[in-house]
Amino acid sequence: MNKTRFFEESKEQSIIKATIVAKYFWAWAKVITAAMRKYPERSSDKIAYVDLFAGPGRYKDGSVSTPIRVLEKAVEDPDIRECLVTFFNDKDEENTRSLEAEIRLIPNLHLFKHQPQVFNDEVDDTIVQNLEQTKLIPTLCFIDPWGYKGLSLRLVNSVLKDWGCDYILFFNYNRINMGLSNSFVVEHMNALFGEERADNLRTCLESLGPFEREMTIVNELTLALKELGGEYVLPFCFKNERGVRTSHHLIFVSKHVRGYEIMKEIMAEYSSKKDQGVPSFEYNQADERYRFLFELTRPLDELTRMLLTDFAGRSMRMKEVYEEHHVGRPYVKRNYKD
Repeated sequence: MNKTRFFEESKEQSIIKATIVAKYFWAWAKVITAAMRKYPERSSDKIAYVDLFAGPGRYKDGSVSTPIRVLEKAVEDPDIRECLVTFFNDKDEENTRSLEAEIRLIPNLHLFKHQPQVFNDEVDDTIVQNLEQTKLIPTLCFIDPWGYKGLSLRLVNSVLKDWGCDYILFFNYNRINMGLSNSFVVEHMNALFGEERADNLRTCLESLGPFEREMTIVNELTLALKELGGEYVLPFCFKNERGVRTSHHLIFVSKHVRGYEIMKEIMAEYSSKKDQGVPSFEYNQADERYRFLFELTRPLDELTRMLLTDFAGRSMRMKEVYEEHHVGRPYVKRNYKD
């Protein structure tokens, strides 16, 4: 089934997804390596990039996959290639062979102090238990599964628990949507949302139309991730080629506001629409019943009104206003300057 995964995404979606991840990896790696130099007591002199559903090295249309984009960028920087450890996994042997072949073609691959490692395992409880029992070096983990098997809150938390660790989850919304109504995959949905939240979803979704259903599912998944301690969660929506139906969601999770700020700027750059300069993050119009998503759809006019209300009578610098106000809202620094 993994062989056809690419056809679930358009070529453009695949490129944008890989670009967002590779850009964030680069920025994250620079921040973490700087922090390790400043706080050597936290440092293991290593950082890691982990992709547990890595896919092939190159897609059918010829575009390179996310692992290759990450490695090609990393090898350009002497500091990063000295400390970077990479783990790529896919249960499909054809994918791992393709990935290994493309990795060998990367120019200056030999400059990596730690050569990339490729594994051919299924993501199951054994992998989760190993991660849970290991104190991780600073790690950026990217998860891009075929459907939902292997996805779980435990898997996210097993990485997010340690210092300097961030998480990016890319999932097929339609498969999750159908899974919540499928009695044969109750266990998988419970693992992804938590049993109580998944049960509540199954009950309330029955009476909802497509738009409300999507907003509810993404909102609840976002809240579940925040409850793990990933205080800073940022979703990004991918539409189909006609722009009328959602195909995938990319969700970023971090414990630190700096990572949130960096990813927000990257996602803003690749948003298809900007209303009054405020990035859309490719969302449908949300409403106040889905509070987290509603906050991410406010226009610039709303920012003007909020600032006059929330900071009435206070004298502050723009940077101070931005830092206190922007989390959970779509606005980036330039919006506050405007």
